Amino acid sequence: MSTEQPTRLSWFKSTYSSGEGGECVEVAPGSTAIHVRDSKEPGGAQLAFPRSAWSGFLSDLGRGRI
Repeated sequence: MSTEQPTRLSWFKSTYSSGEGGECVEVAPGSTAIHVRDSKEPGGAQLAFPRSAWSGFLSDLGRGRI
């Protein structure tokens, strides 16, 4: 579980987000976790993944496993 403050994270739109404005995901790298949120609701819920889990997810995504 991450204890980083979401307001101090630098968010950017994921390259996996749709350019059409409908499916927008923002990502913010923290010191211990990668944070993910819906860009349409920046003050809403967010997910935090350990860096190793995020790296594995991107690796599988690149191989077409997801």
